[in-house]
Amino acid sequence: MACFLIPAAEAVITTIVTKVMRSKEANPETVKVQLDGEEPVEAEKIPFSRKLGWLNKLLWGGSALLAFEHVWHGEVVPWFPFLTAVSDPAEAAEMLNEMATAGVAMAVLVTAVWAGMLVVSSVIEKRAKKALPAES
Repeated sequence: MACFLIPAAEAVITTIVTKVMRSKEANPETVKVQLDGEEPVEAEKIPFSRKLGWLNKLLWGGSALLAFEHVWHGEVVPWFPFLTAVSDPAEAAEMLNEMATAGVAMAVLVTAVWAGMLVVSSVIEKRAKKALPAES
């Protein structure tokens, strides 16, 4: 009914945090990377604000798809009160329960997938840094 509101709320918060962090990150850290015996090249380390942007995209995309699905099924309408479950107290209680269970579970799952993406990204960055020959 309204489970998409929880990931959307998280997306709003992370979007604000991303914009604040992006404005505070001055110069991105650079590292030398060498691929298969080629000449080492300078590469920027991925700033955390960009990584947080990945989470934003996952959350906004999932929320938009869920909202579309709820509109399709007539649970969200373009007139007040927008959520059809709000008009009946029994349905409102069911809606809040769905938000607390399914909505929170979806937000946690998307955040866990993003954390996995951070681990993979970190491993790739560390491998690239270790692959460099010792500078003399």
